[in-house]
Amino acid sequence: MFFRRETPREPSFAERIESLKKLGFAINLISSGRAQVSRDGIGAVIEERPGQRPHVNKAGLIIGDEIGALVNHGYQMFWQTPEGRRVPALAPQLKSLHNFEEDLKEALGLPSLYNQSLGTTSDLHLYDRVEHRDEAPSPKPWDHKPASA
Repeated sequence: MFFRRETPREPSFAERIESLKKLGFAINLISSGRAQVSRDGIGAVIEERPGQRPHVNKAGLIIGDEIGALVNHGYQMFWQTPEGRRVPALAPQLKSLHNFEEDLKEALGLPSLYNQSLGTTSDLHLYDRVEHRDEAPSPKPWDHKPASA
């Protein structure tokens, strides 16, 4: 008499990882509940969160055995690894990163945010070209004390 909706079945972490293989992703299981996913030189680490959808760590360019984060220096974007290696980011790499993130979110059933769907977002923004500016003993404009009358 009454129509009932079926309760949507939430796939397990292993099932989600297996579904990524169908989309051309290479899977490397790091430990139980963690896997490194890669495609076209771009990679990310996916972690299982019990009772939630999987968490995707920020994707980046695979440099050696590390995943480089995208850093915006104002005049150019770079890939920077945790060990400090820095490589200039090229336009085809940024397109691959964007496609990788969108396909990964769709396959895992994660939300795709509007501002991230428009283009590539950076992990860090380092626009100040004056290094160590705050360390010198010179007077700083923001430390200005008003002259007493």
